[in-house]
Amino acid sequence: MDKVIKAKNIMDTIKDLLIVILVAVLITQFIATRTRVPSGSMEPTIKIGDNLIISRISSYYREPERGEVVIFYQDKERMVKRLIGMPGEIVDLRDGYVYINGNRLDEEAYLGGEVMTVPLYDPRYERIDFPYIIPEDSYFFMGDNRGHSLDSRVFGAVKKDKVIAIGAYRIYPFDQLGTIQ
Repeated sequence: MDKVIKAKNIMDTIKDLLIVILVAVLITQFIATRTRVPSGSMEPTIKIGDNLIISRISSYYREPERGEVVIFYQDKERMVKRLIGMPGEIVDLRDGYVYINGNRLDEEAYLGGEVMTVPLYDPRYERIDFPYIIPEDSYFFMGDNRGHSLDSRVFGAVKKDKVIAIGAYRIYPFDQLGTIQ
């Protein structure tokens, strides 16, 4: 009798463990997940090694807005960048500034002081010419650390279906907990 009870307890424990694993997988695949930032492309807003919680469901119920931090896939790599240009807009880089449809973009809120924004080139990608027309099903992203960011200036617009999450919450370092602006 003790063997039957012990076997039942083991089976119950295994069943409970499988349920916990299933719930964890469902949460990380469809609701929220943690990501560690591997580069300085978003400095000073997000630093190398920062840990973020991202809401995967955010991209299902709303479109991102200009200036928001967005997480997306580019060549199977997860990237964290700022949304600069919307579908159908014309992005231009002149005199160190970003222009959208001919109007200089006000980036003071997230860049702070003067930042020179110039076109970049990476031989792995086809050169992007400016002014650049964003396709209707895509967004244009840039890192806040404009001199050290592999972004849409290099690889072009990112299709909407590559967006994983809109916004992020910093969970590490602990002295900087909070929503990323």
